Amino acid sequence: MERKSLPLLTSGRAGLYLGCAVFIALLTGCGNEDFSDLSRYISDVKARPKGPIEPLPEIKVVEPFIFKPEGLRDPFKPLEQTEQVEGPDVGTGSGIRPDTSRRKEELEAFSLDSLRMVGTVVMKSNLWGLIKASDGTIHRVQVGNHVGKNYGKIIRIVEDKIELMEIVPDKPGSWREQAATLALSE
Repeated sequence: MERKSLPLLTSGRAGLYLGCAVFIALLTGCGNEDFSDLSRYISDVKARPKGPIEPLPEIKVVEPFIFKPEGLRDPFKPLEQTEQVEGPDVGTGSGIRPDTSRRKEELEAFSLDSLRMVGTVVMKSNLWGLIKASDGTIHRVQVGNHVGKNYGKIIRIVEDKIELMEIVPDKPGSWREQAATLALSE
């Protein structure tokens, strides 16, 4: 069977005429000329009293800062830490020295600034201190436990504070004792 094709109306000039006719038909639907609400709004805005124009904000003069890095540490290089000599000759000055041969306790991994006393508890007539570490863990301590990175040893626990004695480097090769306190914070 042979198929006959019908000429398309959208090809050539007929398509152009059809497109124009559709466009004109669409435009005639937009012919509403009722702009009364817009006219009313414009007249209301024009009728408002004119107020004074606010003055411009005062511009603050910023004094220039000239950065001079001479003599300052390079922030991109690691800090130089003084090496603490460990061994039998650790403290020769006053005779005070940390016990480097003992096993470190858990709270010696934290600096004293990152530890907070959060309370006390009495167990078997002994007063224990509760210390919260920076990782959120609460540790129970008693007199004699070690705390902090400076070989701190707890010497007294009372209801509102934990007193300890730290052993800190004084001069190269010598050590000194330094009192510290963890006060109740929560």
